[in-house]
Amino acid sequence: MSETKHMPGAKIAVSDLSVTFVQGRRPVRAVRDVSFSVRPLESFGLVGESGSGKSTVLRAICGLAPVSGGDIRIDGGAIPQPRDKAFARKVQMVFQDPYGSLHPRHTIDRVLSEPLSIHRFADREDRIVQALKDVGLDARFRFRLPHQLSGGQRQRVAIARALIVEPEILLLDEPTSALDASIQAEVLNLLTRLREERSLTVIMVSHDLAVIDHMCERLLVMRGGEAVEALDRSALADRKVASDYTRSLLTASEGYVR
Repeated sequence: MSETKHMPGAKIAVSDLSVTFVQGRRPVRAVRDVSFSVRPLESFGLVGESGSGKSTVLRAICGLAPVSGGDIRIDGGAIPQPRDKAFARKVQMVFQDPYGSLHPRHTIDRVLSEPLSIHRFADREDRIVQALKDVGLDARFRFRLPHQLSGGQRQRVAIARALIVEPEILLLDEPTSALDASIQAEVLNLLTRLREERSLTVIMVSHDLAVIDHMCERLLVMRGGEAVEALDRSALADRKVASDYTRSLLTASEGYVR
């Protein structure tokens, strides 16, 4: 099952995407013929269990997974191969593990200054202070190391690093799953606010329908590397789902999905 392939004016259009890895001599198709489109300024969700292929789709968009078939377009144009500096300026990704994604020996100041240097931004000092403020951290965090921050604070730094180059598209790979439940809602609310303030187009990956419901207007359910069902928020709220698999995800999220 695939969603409509070519939505007019789509910010992101993924058509018949396949991703194949080689394990030993055996090819493994991690994603098979997945299609969806994301409107400008929309927040779109990919949801499914571990191994469903949802994170691999994000990695394929970023050039971190081998595309074996299909097409990915942004603003109607083909994505450069390999991804270039202009692509990195437009599209940024926040990974699941906020500790693993930050260099353990680099201060937060260095973490945030490196992308500014790569993309030749001026006023770097002011931009770093403002980036921390935007994610709810004050300037005293600049010269700390990642291990001196909590998990929630590290993820805020990762979000600040992604947004400091002023991208148009933000890819979120399970950005709250490694955090305590009490911190998850804070980070989700932060992401919702920043999306509105920065006029971002967002694709969010999660195994949790409640998280997707919090952030996304539309979503695609994935299982075993394939698209199962496309839904919008109202269908999710009304439990108007077609597949038993989606119903099982709803049951697992019972009490959290509106």
